[in-house]
Amino acid sequence: MTETLVLGGGCFWCTEAVYVQVRGVSDVESGYCNGQTLAPTYEQVCTGRTGHNEVVKLEYDPAQVSTRELLEIFFLIHDPTTLNRQGNDVGTQYRSGVYFTTPEQAAVAQALIAELSAARAWSQPIVTEVLPLANYSAAEDYHQDFFERNPYQGYCMAVAAPKVAKFRKTFARLARN
Repeated sequence: MTETLVLGGGCFWCTEAVYVQVRGVSDVESGYCNGQTLAPTYEQVCTGRTGHNEVVKLEYDPAQVSTRELLEIFFLIHDPTTLNRQGNDVGTQYRSGVYFTTPEQAAVAQALIAELSAARAWSQPIVTEVLPLANYSAAEDYHQDFFERNPYQGYCMAVAAPKVAKFRKTFARLARN
């Protein structure tokens, strides 16, 4: 039986590029969630007026990879201390967020954030929102598997590729062969 977890860690191209490499994750889809507009377009989300976040929806087998492991990867590959920003990507659509589909996922996320905060893993406070998944819609087809289809595109080389490398180095045990 699979579970669904949705994560917002900046540009979905970068986040998707990592999670497609994780053992136990059967599907990764770029999309938008937790905004007011039904089925928004990329252009609408980019205005920052829809309230949506750029996210990846993960379908995973908890027997192969735990929710905690997925979240440990998440906190490794993005900066959870910058409100509405990841690097040069600025706006509410780039906020750090965990959007859960079960109460257990919410508890795991909140516990991990508390642990990381107590350990002072970052010099600034974690601003990641932990909310129930709402108003999700898939992004346009051209956003799906973007890194895989465009590995030499400038943004992918500068931002996504280093995140993939960091994941593979730190979580080699969770990487697909």
